Amino acid sequence: MFEPFDMDFNGSDSISLPLSPYIPDAGECSRCGMCISACPTFRLRQIHEETPRHRIRTISKILVENQPVTVEGRQHLDNCLQCRACEAICPSQMAYGALFDQTQALIKKNAPWQKKLAFWMIDNKAWRKRLLPLLAIYLKSGLQRFLRHSGLLKKLHLAEAEALLTLPAIKPLAEQYPTPYTKRGTVALFTGCLAEHFDRDTLQASIKLLNTIGYDVAIPSQQGCCGAIHLHNGASASSLINHNLKVFNTLETDAVLYTATACGAMLKDYGSDDNEAAQPFLQRLQDINSFLLQHWPDNLQLQPLDQHIAVHEPCSQRNVLKNQHSVYALLQKIPSLNVTPLPDNNICCGAGGSYMLTHPDNAGQLRTLKHQAITGSQADSVVSGNFGCMVFLNADDHHHIKHPLQLLAKQLPSSAN
Repeated sequence: MFEPFDMDFNGSDSISLPLSPYIPDAGECSRCGMCISACPTFRLRQIHEETPRHRIRTISKILVENQPVTVEGRQHLDNCLQCRACEAICPSQMAYGALFDQTQALIKKNAPWQKKLAFWMIDNKAWRKRLLPLLAIYLKSGLQRFLRHSGLLKKLHLAEAEALLTLPAIKPLAEQYPTPYTKRGTVALFTGCLAEHFDRDTLQASIKLLNTIGYDVAIPSQQGCCGAIHLHNGASASSLINHNLKVFNTLETDAVLYTATACGAMLKDYGSDDNEAAQPFLQRLQDINSFLLQHWPDNLQLQPLDQHIAVHEPCSQRNVLKNQHSVYALLQKIPSLNVTPLPDNNICCGAGGSYMLTHPDNAGQLRTLKHQAITGSQADSVVSGNFGCMVFLNADDHHHIKHPLQLLAKQLPSSAN
């Protein structure tokens, strides 16, 4: 099934690796095959064309050799979830994600109207807020049931997106949430484009935890999408990046915190184009779990919880940020709690940003595998640090996965509630 490995091993116990990821010529893939077992599409299809090293060959043809690629070759490339599990395991530390994004930008396709509408909604925050009350009416009325049974959503290719909808929070968050305790500092919270309205519970839990440990929380209303959806679909994210840098660089805060790991993976790359404005932003950027762990007061004791919690590690956290350890360390602050990794955390859940909408069949199969892992874990509950993963895994009502911060906030002592 597979081509022979081109890499010879000399039996040495160690391999000298570069100190940090780099973007090599796409033709430099050593074809060792180590990435194959980590690839979710190979797990589904079991064919060589659905492996990272075959996609690297396609990328090399496009970026390096300037050769035409067949429709089938582009389809196999497009099937990639961009989970970057291959990048995390690559002995050469090949920056697959950056190479993939460069290729997507070069082979721009005419986006369908649904994708253009999604981009427009992400870019236009004011219009998005105006439409949220209509969405709430739609979800509360009988119109949703009627449209689902009519078949119109499927004809318009909107069924997958509509199935992910949850009731939005209409009222905007305040710009300032001062701590009622002795003030230790001020932090800014990055909410992105959708979480403010569709993941309000996580943001409120974040504010409560930060306030409890003595930090004022600023939430600038002008902030926008991190740009990940645009970048990974071959569109420019520069205007979104520059806008967010302008908004957050005007704030005098000790840190800029994110709750969604996918946003964090994008935010940490804001300086990849040598953007000088990104440096003060990146110096303050932190994962909220790491920040809470670093600044947790010694005298703050959480209420015990006698449960088994399984941690789903999003690809953006496991393969890009590589800071999942902070989630486990934070949850261990809850007495009596048994915390374990969810089995098969190395395999993507299928969400993949917009992948769950553009490749519903592949995404659905991967979600089924993840649900099987959840059931097999026999955990009382599952937590995940990425908004997109939670939305996708919760969509079929089999499970109710929460952000770990929601669990932590619930266990705060009664004096903090």
